[in-house]
Amino acid sequence: QAQLVESGRGLVQAGGSLRLSCAASGRSFSRFAMGWFRQAPGKEREFVAAISRLGLRTYYADSVKGRFTISRDNAKNTVSLQMNSLKPEDTAVYFCAADVQGSALTDSDIDYWGQGTQVTVSS
Repeated sequence: QAQLVESGRGLVQAGGSLRLSCAASGRSFSRFAMGWFRQAPGKEREFVAAISRLGLRTYYADSVKGRFTISRDNAKNTVSLQMNSLKPEDTAVYFCAADVQGSALTDSDIDYWGQGTQVTVSS
């Protein structure tokens, strides 16, 4: 079992930066591959970034590669998403996700979801 709580919601101008964090409860955090997904109004939820259990591998959607960085701290049970050079099309609700068996690359494999946090980028 895991409970995920995101923080860091905000409104920023295009070109700005924002850092999202996700705190996980429980003592099994290092067992989970962790990911971030997002859902814009009227669109399906999409993959943003993922990180392996020990943080040795990271994966990014093409749309955010070079601008976003995912990281984790297993000692603190947290995963973060640093978002730079934000664009209006990054506006969405961002979800933290935990995957017990896979790599947190597809939402159908996710076992636990956070409640979501709103990110709005103005032009």
